[in-house]
Amino acid sequence: MKALIIGGTGTISSAVTRLVAQDKDWELYLFNRGNHTDDLPDNIRLIKGDITREAEAALLLEGMTFDCVADFTWREPAQAERDIRLFRGKTKQFIFISTAAIYQTPPPHPFITEGMLQNNPYWEYARKKIECERLLLEAMREDGFPVTIVRPSHTYSEKMIPFCLQAGAESWPVIKRMIEGKQVIVPGDGSSLWTITFNEDFAKGFKGLMSNQHAIGEAVHITTDESLTWNQMAQAVADELNVPYKPYYLPTDIIVALKPEMGGGMNGDKRHSVIFDNTKIKRLVPGYCATITWRVGVHRAINKIMTTPELRVEDPEFDRWCDQVIEVYDEALEKAHALQ
Repeated sequence: MKALIIGGTGTISSAVTRLVAQDKDWELYLFNRGNHTDDLPDNIRLIKGDITREAEAALLLEGMTFDCVADFTWREPAQAERDIRLFRGKTKQFIFISTAAIYQTPPPHPFITEGMLQNNPYWEYARKKIECERLLLEAMREDGFPVTIVRPSHTYSEKMIPFCLQAGAESWPVIKRMIEGKQVIVPGDGSSLWTITFNEDFAKGFKGLMSNQHAIGEAVHITTDESLTWNQMAQAVADELNVPYKPYYLPTDIIVALKPEMGGGMNGDKRHSVIFDNTKIKRLVPGYCATITWRVGVHRAINKIMTTPELRVEDPEFDRWCDQVIEVYDEALEKAHALQ
């Protein structure tokens, strides 16, 4: 069987690439710009190109057909329309990587199933994914475009550790604060439940959906069954570092007011407790089970980060911001107590 992965070197897609490349039943092609190829398996076939240049991509793919195509690179509705044009009639299955952030926010209850209403008024990223899903399902209804929709939740790898509040995608600034004995800002009181899936576990479910006829026309999320509070997750990191966990709890609304750019991801994703019902992926992929617990994933990630200098990206501005916010909020609390 032939598969084409567009991208293939990101946090999620790299794990899928490695797993599929190990299967002798699959002939794996990667379509990307060729900028991050050092860690790619030797047996993949690289198509070097820019998928955003549609005419160029069409020429590179001319005469090729696939059993499965998965595009990990896009989030805009216009990109969905482009892929429909590029791969109509060229693949037996097209997998769209959506997001679990499309579900009703705030959720009416913490137990999330694929049938939940799609509506996220807080995060443009999620709204664009909703529109992408709509376009793909419309193409399937109109002319049979063979789409499968996959909705990852928060997924990480051994190269990073997600925190509820951090500097962009970089986890080292928060880890560094822990090592230095500083307080780390935690939205709310850290007690809301969250689900974070290791990328290798996600890849197992994803591979089981590839060339799976029962998955055509379906939408399915792939997560671990483990749900932990943000406090529990941060405590596990502190334990692995052998340092105290020193949270500084700050109302989410205050954080968003101070850093409006965090509003989408905070209010539209991380603020509310979620527990994912994985019945559907287990039905479609019998035997699927996420086995890498948070503590195991943290252990692997800390080992990787501490031994890989390029993963320890400094962010003095974020560090100063945390210190300043804590100082100002402490002063405000002191003044509030003086009024009592």
